Amino acid sequence: MTHTEHCAPKGFVKWFLSWRGVVLTVLLAGLSYYLLTQHLGHVGIALPYLILLACPLMHIFGHHHDEGDKK
Repeated sequence: MTHTEHCAPKGFVKWFLSWRGVVLTVLLAGLSYYLLTQHLGHVGIALPYLILLACPLMHIFGHHHDEGDKK
């Protein structure tokens, strides 16, 4: 394995650095700014539900199984 192959971004990082990932990040940042500046009251009402929703989502997406480690 060469140094370039070893250091090349993989998986989510590779997608995140692609043009689609950058565009999605900019759109989410703009949407977040808009919601926090114009609809802070609505975000405050939804915050407890968003925190409760974060728990199962972290369990679903937080368990990372790398297929490359199985040899």
